[in-house]
Amino acid sequence: MTIMKKLLTSAVASTMMAAGAQAQISNDVVKIGYLADMSGTYRDLAGPNGLKALEMAVADFGGKVNGVNIEVVSSDDRNSPDVSSSTVRRWVENDNVDLVAGLVASSVTIAVSDILEENNKLGIVSGSAASSITNEHCTPNHIHYVYDTYPLANGTASAVVKEGGKTWYILTADYAFGHALEGDVTRVVEANGGEIIGTLRHPFPTPDFSSFILQAQASGADVVALANAGADTTNAINTASEFGVTQSGQTLAALLLFLTDVHALGVDAAQGIQLTTGWYWDMNEETRAWSDRFMAETGVRPTMVHAGIYSSTMQYLNAVKATGSDDSQTVRQQMMDTPINDMFATNGKIRVDGRMVHDMYLAEVKTPAESESEWDLYEILRTIPAEEAYRPLSESKCPLVTSK
Repeated sequence: MTIMKKLLTSAVASTMMAAGAQAQISNDVVKIGYLADMSGTYRDLAGPNGLKALEMAVADFGGKVNGVNIEVVSSDDRNSPDVSSSTVRRWVENDNVDLVAGLVASSVTIAVSDILEENNKLGIVSGSAASSITNEHCTPNHIHYVYDTYPLANGTASAVVKEGGKTWYILTADYAFGHALEGDVTRVVEANGGEIIGTLRHPFPTPDFSSFILQAQASGADVVALANAGADTTNAINTASEFGVTQSGQTLAALLLFLTDVHALGVDAAQGIQLTTGWYWDMNEETRAWSDRFMAETGVRPTMVHAGIYSSTMQYLNAVKATGSDDSQTVRQQMMDTPINDMFATNGKIRVDGRMVHDMYLAEVKTPAESESEWDLYEILRTIPAEEAYRPLSESKCPLVTSK
């Protein structure tokens, strides 16, 4: 075969491969639906700025993958499983959405994951916390990024017990996330020799925590723990401050606290609170560089959820590019086969249960004297290795694990 014939044959083969790859992308578009609380309790931790993080990833990818356009649609879930289910069903059955991203309230995620599995579409969960999402509620059609209640308990609860907080009273958001966090914290507290002397579940959301904080204060527990998030957490902390909970000698443990929460509270109110996080904007040059770009777009520093949305969107698009397909199982397998090394995680990996495991961090809110700027809020106390942070597969109830 002459050199010219070889070149011609190679060019034809490459063209056919590219055409074949493009043909596997349904409807000649990769369509991503962003679903999150855009106006309520969880707005700041994900919300509109989570959509901006996703759009940054699409722009950084060039707006196309394998020659086809990437389109983004979005909707406010209103923290309602019913509203979310209706939206996602329309997206996947009528609007050709390939990936549902965002997903914050755990009750929303659990409802949506059933629809994704029914229609064989993919979801990437970046905001929800319930560890049950990749345990008893796992499916082959969603991936859980960023964090969950298991490492929150392993980090914060473990540290507080070891520092002398032996008796605990837990205020819990009364839905799937709060229940999961309460259960995981109970496990860790008791395993470390502590005792849960009381729990009280509050409606979600709750604007007035006065009666709940008074009951927790009256319990005499060493630790008043908050198994809630977003505006519920900041409202509870402010109420606890008004009633002098910490001044009376009790420790206040915020089990899920976001950067935006600490910023809203201010270091005067939040100083000394220990928390577990999956990421922090000021950890290294790479996190700072991306965070500077994000802040230029939004005016605020990113939470771990914002960073996770960007990272997971890039991982998804890279998997579509590598496989030439937007088929959910093909893409999910490629994502499982590809280690995650970016500004969000080092050597992260997606397990068979859909849990993305990576190092977590125990942090402490700085004092006013230590904080050098508006967003200089955390001191990282220690790294919690991925294998220590997340539920081991040997304890999993996920059918994708137990059926093997």
